[in-house]
Amino acid sequence: MPEAPSLGEVVDLLHAWYPPHTAAQWDAVGLVHGDPDAPVEKVLFAVDPALPVAQEAQEWGAQLLVTHHPLFLKPVHGFAPTTPKGRTLWTLTQAGCGLLAAHTNADQAETGVSEAMALALGLTDIRPLDDADAAERWDKLTTYVPAADAQRLREALAAAGAGRLGDYDSASFSSTGEGRFRPLEGAQPHIGTIGETETVEEVRIEVVVPRARRGTVIAALRAAHPYEEPAYDVVELAPTAPATTGFGRIGTLPEPMTLADFAGHVARVLPRTAAGIRAGGKTDRTIRTVALCGGAGDSLLPSVSSSGADVYVTSDLRHHLSSEFLEHEGAALVDVPHWAAEWTWLPVVAARLRTALGDRVATRVSEIVTDPWTLRV
Repeated sequence: MPEAPSLGEVVDLLHAWYPPHTAAQWDAVGLVHGDPDAPVEKVLFAVDPALPVAQEAQEWGAQLLVTHHPLFLKPVHGFAPTTPKGRTLWTLTQAGCGLLAAHTNADQAETGVSEAMALALGLTDIRPLDDADAAERWDKLTTYVPAADAQRLREALAAAGAGRLGDYDSASFSSTGEGRFRPLEGAQPHIGTIGETETVEEVRIEVVVPRARRGTVIAALRAAHPYEEPAYDVVELAPTAPATTGFGRIGTLPEPMTLADFAGHVARVLPRTAAGIRAGGKTDRTIRTVALCGGAGDSLLPSVSSSGADVYVTSDLRHHLSSEFLEHEGAALVDVPHWAAEWTWLPVVAARLRTALGDRVATRVSEIVTDPWTLRV
């Protein structure tokens, strides 16, 4: 039998696919418990770190439980088995089973939760509904500086985060020309005389800047530039490649169908729960373009409104938001159980881990329904 991977090796793979730094600021993702040097022969995947799931991991002999939802979203000072969460982690600890959560970092990733749900529904031309790559967009900054000060300014811009492209930094383009200006009364010119037009040999410097660092880079420019009033301009660069990550997904059905038929299709695809499927909108309307978000997704309703989707599939839709959204007669709504929507990701990530590690590790997807609703009357 091939040597089992270490827990650290498995964690590194999962973090490469679902980077923890992409999680929402309020989230708590990553390795919760376990020795990175310990061997891992069996990995169990589940939506919730609930006690029955921990007991399943214990009975199967898993060395790692990977869940979508975190066990601890709020700080704790201990995990004695006197609370539900404490009993869950205590069970895993006694079984020698680690715990890892991949939550909002898995929601928006490629092969993540929403993408898995879109594939399960048979959508094509799948793309993010709310583009996470927007946070990675770029500006182009152009400024003009006397030739003697050009290199010092380039270094200051680079130190502030400008000019970084992939595995390169300090990238810039320069060209020379003449700058003209006339200092007025009250100015304190670095070069020139009050009231007289000055011509200076200047270098035009162009750099790309991560949009999130725009303010930092401009502050560095102003601090390093010799002029009292440096000239510069900032141009927002349009994305040149389709976005691949972000919350939610939007895609197209292979064949159009009515809302009633589509709701039935969703019910057949997702694992069954007591809560069932709800739909809002005209039942005979035609559905071609589908927007969706695995888990609670009413925060994306504004993105749905501008997406051109015929229907939006998500979970935990609230009464007033849903009612007001439907009044505009845009997309129809399909509300699905939270657990069922996110469960569609588990077979995908389990298969991905098997592909990466081969027969060095065994995987299992838990079929324990941890949806909180157990009865529909």
